[in-house]
Amino acid sequence: MAQAKKSVAKKKAAPSKKKAEAEEEEQELYPSEEQGIVPEETPEEKELRMEHGEEDEDIYTDEGRKKLEDDDEIDSWEEGFAEGATAAGQLGKDALTGEPLLEIDDVVEAEIDGKMYRFVNQENAEEFRKKKEKEKEEEWEE
Repeated sequence: MAQAKKSVAKKKAAPSKKKAEAEEEEQELYPSEEQGIVPEETPEEKELRMEHGEEDEDIYTDEGRKKLEDDDEIDSWEEGFAEGATAAGQLGKDALTGEPLLEIDDVVEAEIDGKMYRFVNQENAEEFRKKKEKEKEEEWEE
């Protein structure tokens, strides 16, 4: 009788082929995540994570700057400065001539085709607007 019990115990210990296949299918593999390849967070997801304290506000992201300014942790001029720094200073110079805007008291801002541009004077803004319109027309002709 002792031998019969041993053989039963052996049968229970050895997994069946079907069970092993089922366990293998159940095992979830995430090769992308394991390699650090993860889908990018949407701005809304990022804001939500910051709101719940799961992620720190980062002054070098649009969402982080907005949250810091909304919470009065930075002033609006600091937000603008950080935005200019992350955009390689593109808003810190005249869009037409490239002239730095640091010494200019009355900077002219214009939104053209959904983008914000800054200029040293109104004449440059108008000339830039005409240039953009001409480029658009040339694209449509092609």
